[in-house]
Parts: sequence; C-alpha cells; structure tokens
Amino acid sequence: MFTGRTALSLDAKGRLAIPARHREKLMVSCGGRVVLTQYPFDPCLALYSEPEWETIATQVAGLSDSEPAVRKLKRLFLGQAVEMELDGSGRILVPPELRALINLDRKAMLVGVMRRFEIWEESAWVASNDTLDLSGDLPDSIKTLSF
Repeated sequence: MFTGRTALSLDAKGRLAIPARHREKLMVSCGGRVVLTQYPFDPCLALYSEPEWETIATQVAGLSDSEPAVRKLKRLFLGQAVEMELDGSGRILVPPELRALINLDRKAMLVGVMRRFEIWEESAWVASNDTLDLSGDLPDSIKTLSF
C-alpha cells in the first residue's frame, strides 16, 4: 500500500527515482517489477506493481468489446502499458511516449494512492488540486466515510 506524495525530477534520460521507502516495498512485493501506463481518468500515469497490474489488467481485459468506451479504455490503459524493472539505483525509465501524454519534462509528483502510484507533471498536479472542491455534491460512496 502506497501513500504520500513526493516531488521528483526526471534525469536527462527520462529516469525517475522511486523514493527509498517505496522502493523497499516494491522490491519485497514484486522484485521491483512494475507496469507503467496512462491513467484513463486524469492527466497522469499509473504505476503498478506487477501483481497488482495483473489483477487490474485481467479485470479490464474481461470487459466486453461491444461498447466503444470499453474499447477506448482498453487501448488507453492496456495498449499503453510498459513492463519494466527498477534499475540498481531504484529508477524507472519513463518512455518518451508516456511522458508526451502528460507533458512530463523534468518536474514530477509521485503520489501514492494505495494500490498504485500516480505520476503527474508537477504544474498539472498543482492545477488539479487548486480546482478541487469537495464541498459540493459528493457521490454516496464518499458521504459514507468517516474521517
């Protein structure tokens, strides 16, 4: 389970260093094998441990192709997926195609959202949080939570 956020910088080759506290969990849970893909609901990338990816990918792949939205979801989510392994320094190489999807150049935010990480271009992360308003109508699933 991953939580918290960390501001990171990509190096000149497009590599992103996973913070040590998360790197250890990834090494234990999946030997450092991860999958990076486009997140279908927000302008960010999603990073999954390999076992978590297999669970999510199987669910998405099992959806019927008869609906155009499902076919698009599969193309975005499954079709963009890149399997990789943390290097000896705990870094992943973010492929140029995925960086281009979210305009990721140098500054990134790594956000742990329990079963996955989101990787945001830093200014998009700031803009997304500046416009976040939870004071209006909320889905019932949120209303039942007790903080």
